[in-house]
Amino acid sequence: MSLVFGYARVSTDGQTLEAQVAQLEAAGASKGVAGEGGRTGGGVFREKVSGAARERPQLAKLLEALSPGDVVLVTRLDRLARSTRDLLNVLGTIADKGAAFRSLSDPWADTTTPHGRLMLTVLGGLAEFERELIRARTSEGRARAKADGKKMGRPHKLTPHQRQEARERREKGETLVSIARSYNVHHATIGRL
Repeated sequence: MSLVFGYARVSTDGQTLEAQVAQLEAAGASKGVAGEGGRTGGGVFREKVSGAARERPQLAKLLEALSPGDVVLVTRLDRLARSTRDLLNVLGTIADKGAAFRSLSDPWADTTTPHGRLMLTVLGGLAEFERELIRARTSEGRARAKADGKKMGRPHKLTPHQRQEARERREKGETLVSIARSYNVHHATIGRL
């Protein structure tokens, strides 16, 4: 038995989920009856958390509950994902479970139709192409910087003279903490010398 799951999310406690929940339930995401294998049907997973938050426990529960043939509904794409990459990752997880996805406000984002699958495939291809371009530009930039003799990574907190002086003070028995205080750095910085 295929189930329809809704996902409603608002960013702050001051906002309400009721309008989203009503739309999702009207589109078929409602409490169902026990289906094959004792699965309880559908429902709307509700979340009050910023889209930028890494942890979205209700979304994780929804994705875990999916089985082949199920459908995930959202009212708008921005309720599900914070970026194109995040959207593609979530859609990939849904597809891996054999489930489908549909956005009520974005008819093109509907993997239950051939047109929707095509659009999301194209979107995924463009995002992958963009990642490859960024990777190539970054590699070229690093190679140029190394060829110009630039050191990669964070700059040293202490000058070569200060590093030598700190080593000498440590050899004379001064504590890491007192040396670090005099240079206004963490004692681990002195310990690494």
